[in-house]
Amino acid sequence: MTDWPIGYGRRVLDEVDSTLDEAARLAPSLAGPEWIAARRQTKGRGRRGRGWTDPKGNFAGTLVYRPEGSPDQIALRSFIAALAVYDAVEAVTGSTRGLALKWPNDVLLNGGKLAGILLESAGHSGGVAYLSVGIGVNLVEAPMKEWLEPGAVWPVSLQSEMGVRVDLEPFLDALAAAYARHELQFTTYGFEPIRSLWLSRAAKLGEVVTARTTREELSGTFETIDKTGNLVLSTARGSVAIPAADIFF
Repeated sequence: MTDWPIGYGRRVLDEVDSTLDEAARLAPSLAGPEWIAARRQTKGRGRRGRGWTDPKGNFAGTLVYRPEGSPDQIALRSFIAALAVYDAVEAVTGSTRGLALKWPNDVLLNGGKLAGILLESAGHSGGVAYLSVGIGVNLVEAPMKEWLEPGAVWPVSLQSEMGVRVDLEPFLDALAAAYARHELQFTTYGFEPIRSLWLSRAAKLGEVVTARTTREELSGTFETIDKTGNLVLSTARGSVAIPAADIFF
């Protein structure tokens, strides 16, 4: 069993509307970082208000805490979360075969979507009062594919792709340990080590991808992510840095 990181709280609920909502309710009273996991969510959600479906046995969890730094620096925790999920999968299965990270905040397994990450924050005096890092992982079952938007990566589960059954609490233990390790690296050395490690695990690096923003659709070669976490594409009009988009292969 993975040692639980010192200084982090832990609570596992049988059912909740959303671990992100529970984090928001608890945040004002918390003295330190707290992991909240639930065996069942009734109102899970994903990016841009999309629903997040949680078949029984999957992982739904949120880390809520008060990181220091500017809002832009705090937003880089999405890369820490992706690395932590990657490491947690390796810890519970002993393998990283088929794992890759999809910008901005998905974890892929054998080309399918294994996990999603959603950051939410509340402001205070021009800064961030608290950050909630929501993570959903298909441990046992992938949501029904007919719920997907056109062109989206199909969901897969850890059990279907690796043949390994992992329960929520052991996965939480591994995830919390990995996140704490990368968080310490980030606060000590900055974003560059996190950026370099993320790129070493990135899906479609050096290949042509399509970025769909709220204003346009742009295709180009995935060059890198820059020091602020933007996706950098090489296009006919030169290198373009994209702060937010949905990516399609």
